[in-house]
Amino acid sequence: MVNSHNDLLIRALLRQPVSRTPVWIMRQAGRYLPEYRAVRAKAGDFISLCSNPELACEVTLQPLERFSLDAAIVFSDILTIPDAMGLGLYFVTGEGPKFERPVATDAAIRALTVPDVMDKLGYVFEAIALVKRELGGKVPLIGFAGSPWTVATYMVEGGSSRDFLKIKSLAKENPASLERMLDILADTTTDYLNAQIVAGADVIMLFDTWGAILQPDDYRRFSLAAMKRIVAGLQREKEGRTIPVILFTKGAGQLLGDMVDTGCDALGVDWTTSMADARKYTSDKVSLQGNLNPAILRETPAVIRQGVATVLESYGAGPGHIFNLGHGITPDIDPMHLEVLVEAVHDLSPAYHA
Repeated sequence: MVNSHNDLLIRALLRQPVSRTPVWIMRQAGRYLPEYRAVRAKAGDFISLCSNPELACEVTLQPLERFSLDAAIVFSDILTIPDAMGLGLYFVTGEGPKFERPVATDAAIRALTVPDVMDKLGYVFEAIALVKRELGGKVPLIGFAGSPWTVATYMVEGGSSRDFLKIKSLAKENPASLERMLDILADTTTDYLNAQIVAGADVIMLFDTWGAILQPDDYRRFSLAAMKRIVAGLQREKEGRTIPVILFTKGAGQLLGDMVDTGCDALGVDWTTSMADARKYTSDKVSLQGNLNPAILRETPAVIRQGVATVLESYGAGPGHIFNLGHGITPDIDPMHLEVLVEAVHDLSPAYHA
């Protein structure tokens, strides 16, 4: 077991018995918290906040001081790797991330190399070490990265996209070139996540935000294969304990069944698939994380509590459930509404673990 006062998350991820369902929230350190906004203002901008280990540690811990959550997740971004590759990451208010030098041609892909993550991304590992020290074993710490496919969409498109025309064209017209790019990203991501484990991460999560824009066969080829390559290369044991791995493809649906074969320990489920269906798709072979619709947090406390009850009931009895939203918490949410959610999980979930 992880050296933690609260190991509910680790136990649930490994499908071991727990007294109640553990709960943490994607983007739990974020703009809905006034204390986060104050630190971000002090940092000057998002990239400066991410790259300052002391400030990243501070905002990582903020939600733990407010809510009885069962995990911390290091404050970082899924685009740190292409930034380390020299693509010139920057953010535009209202438009999101952009790259000064998109990877738009076969020649640009051939020029990509695996960066030295210790040299280029040391600030992330410093933040993890600081958080780990400050937590003092209170709860496990989650490290993460973006999936190669999702990261590649930003690299090829030059930023966020609605139609993903450039990368879809690349996949159709030069799939070998795209696969070369995904292999480089997979190898870099493996190095990056292993370094996070060395620094102190107790759990690893891969965020595949855009995998489901692909047709199923293309998803397996361009998204799932790269994630499987990463899972195979991760350091899954440390100091006699298991480092669980969570994969999350937004909108996966029935593809959850394919994701089981990566060798991961758990799968994230968004709100478009019920937890009951997710258990069927995965044949109860892995743990499941999710999946309250984030929009419910805009509703009354009674509606939020009922939403929590519905998710718990949908998963049903037995181990292997980690309560979370079906995607990240949005900036407009009243923090008190998250408190209602957490308390509801604490109150209602023990009945499913009797």
